[in-house]
Amino acid sequence: MPSKKSSLVEPEQVCLQWHAPGLIAGVDEAGRGPLAGPVVAAAVILDDLNPIAGLADSKKLTALRREKLFDEIRAKALCFSIAEASVEEIDRLNILQATMLAMQRAVNGLRLKPALVQVDGNRIPLLEMHAEAIVKGDAKVQAISAASILAKVHRDRWCEAFDRAYPDYGFAAHKGYGTAAHLQALNTLGATPEHRRTFAPVTHVIHRFAAQKAAAATA
Repeated sequence: MPSKKSSLVEPEQVCLQWHAPGLIAGVDEAGRGPLAGPVVAAAVILDDLNPIAGLADSKKLTALRREKLFDEIRAKALCFSIAEASVEEIDRLNILQATMLAMQRAVNGLRLKPALVQVDGNRIPLLEMHAEAIVKGDAKVQAISAASILAKVHRDRWCEAFDRAYPDYGFAAHKGYGTAAHLQALNTLGATPEHRRTFAPVTHVIHRFAAQKAAAATA
């Protein structure tokens, strides 16, 4: 039984000592740290007969290389799935639980059912099949590397699209992270509908703008 406090996370993180025969899916996420936008997860089952050269932790690759691998993974993998948890879900559940939800959705969206799911990090979502957490798995397991690339590119593309709607915030450059430029825009312009209201810098700005509005109304 999962605890009430961690309803989307396995209660015990136990590494398996054996692997059931069958397909193995790699899972990773992108976007836990930013102040805005969804958290994205991807699940990938690679084809051993159709290898992909150059898979690595997405953070260690250039944007151009990630884009090329994104297309190659989608073309060569046995199957893949990309899923999101929204800003509303992040604010309601907290970022950890929203990440687990996005991972669940990614795994459940796979066309083929894996016998084992390998997840980057030290926590795993509640799943119907066996799963294991692998710290720094995006640098150790090719399927996790592939998932990290799909999740990263998908989220970067979301940020670039959002930048076109809100060009004064600079999302195409900072991708939602709390850079000096992002914080300056946030403090000057206020929060957009896609800012995570439970994240401290955003909460502070929302309260300050609300206080200024209230003061102006009573002046």
